Amino acid sequence: MLLTFGEIMLRLSPEGNDLLRQAIPGKLECSLAGAEASVASFVALQGHPAKYMTVLPDNEVTDAAIGYLRSTGLDTSSIIRGEGRFGVFFSETGASQRPSVVIYDRASSAIALHKPEDYDFEKALEGVKWIHISGITPALSENSYKASLKLLETASKKKISVSCDLNFRKKLWRWDKSKKANELASVCMEKIVALTDLLIANEEDAADVFGIHAEGACFDQGKLTPAAYISVARKLKERFPNIKKVAVTLRESISSTHNMWGGMLYDCESAKANFAPCDENGNYSPYSINPIVDRFGAGDSFAGALIYSFLSGKFPADKDALRFAAAASCLKHSIKKDINFASFQQITALMNGSVSGRVQR
Repeated sequence: MLLTFGEIMLRLSPEGNDLLRQAIPGKLECSLAGAEASVASFVALQGHPAKYMTVLPDNEVTDAAIGYLRSTGLDTSSIIRGEGRFGVFFSETGASQRPSVVIYDRASSAIALHKPEDYDFEKALEGVKWIHISGITPALSENSYKASLKLLETASKKKISVSCDLNFRKKLWRWDKSKKANELASVCMEKIVALTDLLIANEEDAADVFGIHAEGACFDQGKLTPAAYISVARKLKERFPNIKKVAVTLRESISSTHNMWGGMLYDCESAKANFAPCDENGNYSPYSINPIVDRFGAGDSFAGALIYSFLSGKFPADKDALRFAAAASCLKHSIKKDINFASFQQITALMNGSVSGRVQR
């Protein structure tokens, strides 16, 4: 069983590509979002047992959220109801050269207020073989950071596999005013990554959190040098000897609605890197995604698909696990809201070369 720990929020969005200043006053679409919930839900939707742990206020909004999570097959028995509020974020969907924008309203949310001793991690870990967290939860508050660390320390004693997505969010790392966001993230994530087996990051995270840069990358222009991430993975392994694998999502932004997408998975023991997708000659050839319907949750889908591949035994080889993860996260760009509802059959069809999008009859 997989266990994930983090915050689920209300996502409020204008219709289509409208700006918030156009939509308010007016209608906003309300959905549920959260990195760790999205990862766990994807794994559950693929048919593998998954459990989600968080803290939510004791009200009707939580009732609705739990009902939604259960509909994906998630075990919600470790969700705590307590003091605090529901976290919220507002999202604007970009278009062409205008980027998407996120505005957070998460201060004093329930998970941010709860201390490590408020959780029964021993009970939550019963029957669990894999834990996944992200760098978002420790960014919320000192309480959330300490709770995340305690969970991983408890898991380490039980020899449970751990994956962590760095997921640097500079707008959230604000709870220690004596440090800049990236400085605080570096100090905290250093301890968390030291307990991690599979480290997942996007093309910028290693640079933002640990100052490890990929040569030739120009993020503002949306340009990457994929091979440079082999060096990034090696440097991460040197810094964190416990890491067994490093996965990186590779996004090249031509515009807000047109991205090139793929990933790398580096095995630290063999020092071998795999890239996906690849052409018939084995050369990296990223998916061209145009138009993007909703890019939120793509990285979480990548993480969830990797975890599912290893946990389920469906794709035990790194090459195939990465192909599955790249295809799953590519399809997520075509699905509204944060959870990836793509089926196993749809994902494997894409990973095996069915890219035309023709009607299936």
